[in-house]
Amino acid sequence: MAKYLVQFRYTHEGIKGVLKEGGTKRRKAIEKLVKSMGGKLEAYYFAFGDTDGFSLVDMPDTASMAAVGLTVAGSGAVTTSTTVLITPEEFDEAVKKHPDYRPPGK
Repeated sequence: MAKYLVQFRYTHEGIKGVLKEGGTKRRKAIEKLVKSMGGKLEAYYFAFGDTDGFSLVDMPDTASMAAVGLTVAGSGAVTTSTTVLITPEEFDEAVKKHPDYRPPGK
């Protein structure tokens, strides 16, 4: 399964919803969402600052993660930024590959 780090920010309406239902219910709703696509919510944290929270998600494929992202964005209550995470072993595999590339101007 692929891992994704999702940073989320609530809109004004989203904040009102979280204040009404609480953080634990929000996490349970996200667990249900992720599970419905065959994934697993590994971690879910609220934060201070520019980002309201972070979640770490295991998903079976990119299309499933994209479907989750589209569903959440379509709600209008949350904006997200998703980062694909790779293991050190996957990184080692990438280092061994040698794509044919020419930088601009060279």
